[in-house]
Amino acid sequence: MTERLLPSTLDFNGPFPKLSRRLRLGIVGGGRIAATQAMAARMSNCWDVVAGALSSDPQKAQARAAEWFIDPDRAYASFEAMAAAEAAREDGVDAVMITTPNHMHHPAAKAFMAADISVLCDKPLTNELAEAEDLVRQAETVRSVFGVSYVMSCYPMVRQAREIVAAGTLGKINQIHVEFMRDWMTPENAADAPHVKWRLDPKISGPTSCVGDIGTHAFHLAQFVSGLAMTELRADFHVCGAPKQLEDTVFMATRYEGNVPGTLMATRLAPGNRGRLRLRVFGSEGGLEWDMEDCERLRINRFGEPDQIISRGHGHGVSPQTERLVRTGRGFPEGLIEAWANLYTEFAMAVAARRDGVDVPETWLSLPDVEDGAQGVRFIHASVRSNQGGGVWETI
Repeated sequence: MTERLLPSTLDFNGPFPKLSRRLRLGIVGGGRIAATQAMAARMSNCWDVVAGALSSDPQKAQARAAEWFIDPDRAYASFEAMAAAEAAREDGVDAVMITTPNHMHHPAAKAFMAADISVLCDKPLTNELAEAEDLVRQAETVRSVFGVSYVMSCYPMVRQAREIVAAGTLGKINQIHVEFMRDWMTPENAADAPHVKWRLDPKISGPTSCVGDIGTHAFHLAQFVSGLAMTELRADFHVCGAPKQLEDTVFMATRYEGNVPGTLMATRLAPGNRGRLRLRVFGSEGGLEWDMEDCERLRINRFGEPDQIISRGHGHGVSPQTERLVRTGRGFPEGLIEAWANLYTEFAMAVAARRDGVDVPETWLSLPDVEDGAQGVRFIHASVRSNQGGGVWETI
């Protein structure tokens, strides 16, 4: 009898169902972000981390696997070996997280998709647009699920904001402003750290640094909440701190569907801003604002009426779709790890549904997929062309 992961009957409007077993997750990469994601995957109660390609050096791969409590026979020195071996096992991984530097995303993702293993890939999806489009084409031909880690879309109050916009509460959207301000690259020697060097190397990071790393989060969030695709941009890249090969700051004018104007700014040199991803959407009847540094609150205004603050928590006016991403009651804070856990929960539901052959309604999951990742790469390359042209308008 074929193993079934989801219950035989599903309530797509209620909480996410419990799976018949935890899914098996592998790691390709193994740096700091992999540790964060693994913690969140375990928090979701949907995943066990069982395999990994954590170093290209066999001895280091074994040593690092021991730190992750991975069995020695499931510690691999290459993603190619891991894909082949895990696909051949009866208890092979159901999915992998790809958390390598950017230039390895494409070959690793291709290898696991070819082995019928689902993929959750870090962003940016790839460095080259042709590689991103290649992954989109391959994903259309396989059974595996392909998710992309635009985790900021998995905060409960971001989901609530999206519903508010879709319901027409703000009226006709007329402006969208988004910014991602961070400060960790402020010290003059920040670029000397090993985990930073590759982010400033075009051979590894691709044609951008700040834009590809945090600018893409801002790009995806603005589209996700507004429901409007960004169509054009005008970009200026800057190096505001110590000299670097790639930009540490970007300022953009943007346009969305319907000729809706906006702005996008991102920098790693804004002292006092640890993770200030801030979105403001304004319409003919009202506006909303969300700030990741105050992630549990969503501010909404209907023009001429008192401001409203909606806060995360059970039984506080959030929608049922938002509430299924809430883990604790009001007064007990949640943050980034819980948002990652929400991403891995939806990824698990998508993988289970695909394996069970269950058709799910489009409204059930909002998992960022391979096309979202490819659109992020298109955004990056449009910004590069614009900057190289002296800040001209470029079509995405």
